[in-house]
Amino acid sequence: MLTSRAMNAERITVLGACLMMAAALPALAGHKAPADGLPQLKSNAVLVLDESNSSVLLSRQATVPTPIASITKLMTAMVVLESDQPLDEMLVVSDEDRERGRGAYSRLAVGTQLTRADLLHLALMSSENRAAHALGRNYPGGVTAFVQEMNRKAANLGMHSAHFVDPSGLSSGNVASPTDLAILVNAAAQHPVIREYSTDEGHSVRVGRRMIEYRNTDHLVRSPTWNIIVQKTGYITEAGRCLVLKAVIKGRSVVMVLLDSFGKYTRTADAQRIRKWLEARLSDVATGNPA
Repeated sequence: MLTSRAMNAERITVLGACLMMAAALPALAGHKAPADGLPQLKSNAVLVLDESNSSVLLSRQATVPTPIASITKLMTAMVVLESDQPLDEMLVVSDEDRERGRGAYSRLAVGTQLTRADLLHLALMSSENRAAHALGRNYPGGVTAFVQEMNRKAANLGMHSAHFVDPSGLSSGNVASPTDLAILVNAAAQHPVIREYSTDEGHSVRVGRRMIEYRNTDHLVRSPTWNIIVQKTGYITEAGRCLVLKAVIKGRSVVMVLLDSFGKYTRTADAQRIRKWLEARLSDVATGNPA
């Protein structure tokens, strides 16, 4: 049975109809600065939504599913929170949480004991893979049941091309389109815990006798010029550098989805370019000049 929080999140499905407008819009022309003044973006898949009027501002391959890496953890967090498992319960990182392969690095040693809240905090803020896997493993029915719930949740939200196979995002089998991810971002933003943890600049936890300090993988949260409501980064080789966020820009709520960027800083540079372009566009409208 769905909790009241889950029911509120399910209502985000209405955004799906608005976001499908992306398919009908002209795509950004390659990676060059188009003649119509659109920003020059390096991400291979892009969707920017202005929620004030449900309009799609920028679109490139917005309906094409692609690997999403640790953007997965937004769905992981929603499933955890909507299960109503106690956030203060102590969980133990086990050998089962030691996912192998490129990108599977973790600072959490096997045997580490942390609360569910701390694991969720590290998964969202610092993209801790063992933390995400431990959250799924401690779900009723284990990881298998957890992943099933991730996919059920995605279907109920209207994320029609999304598919999940693990809680961390290390598998390239976790796929979704930018349109799907815009829906996911809006659903995640309904949860105060996700908003708080994903935008926190840093968080420290005790591992054994040591205190380990974690930093946010998205340096934009440390910038005083940004008002970010929720965000998540992601990276595996198959997905490239990814970034999704919801922010307030000139009084407007804007969702950005940037997938498959090349280079460590390209995704955040694209977000900066979009914000600068949008601020100029809104200023032109305010002064009566053509946008």
